[in-house]
Amino acid sequence: MSATPVSAATKPFVSHPIRLILNRRAIQLDVLPWTTLLDLLREQLDLTGSKKGCDHGQCGACTVLLNGKRVNACLTLAVMCDAAELITIEGLASGESLHPMQQAFIKHDAFQCGYCTPGQICSAVGLAREGRAHDTAQIQESMSGNLCRCGAYNNIRDAIEEALPACREPGGEQ
Repeated sequence: MSATPVSAATKPFVSHPIRLILNRRAIQLDVLPWTTLLDLLREQLDLTGSKKGCDHGQCGACTVLLNGKRVNACLTLAVMCDAAELITIEGLASGESLHPMQQAFIKHDAFQCGYCTPGQICSAVGLAREGRAHDTAQIQESMSGNLCRCGAYNNIRDAIEEALPACREPGGEQ
């Protein structure tokens, strides 16, 4: 009797180990190659702040900060995050102290249903780190990848305009 040859089609799926700094804590875990960062966060790590909106990278509800840059977690494979630093909405606050952007969103009532808010806030923090948006038009253009079904755009813009200086100061980003 001969052994059945192992082909790519019959090989068991192999998970890949990754290490990352998630919300200022080092973690190690194994992920399957097709697992998106969003699914890893929500389903395996129980970090449900990032939302699954369109699952096509068009709405921004899943925006997180990967090595300080805004990314759509629904389009990012988890295996690509090995050795990266990842900040989610859950990691922006420092203990009981909210991040300046979170404070501004509350002050300006920059949310209605709240579904897009975590992605909006993470995107706005990334925008502040980029340092390219200095006026209303630039903020609106830079935030165009984040949709708000409730239409709270004016309040979101006002919150971002207020928080940008605090986010750009040393220590303004917690």
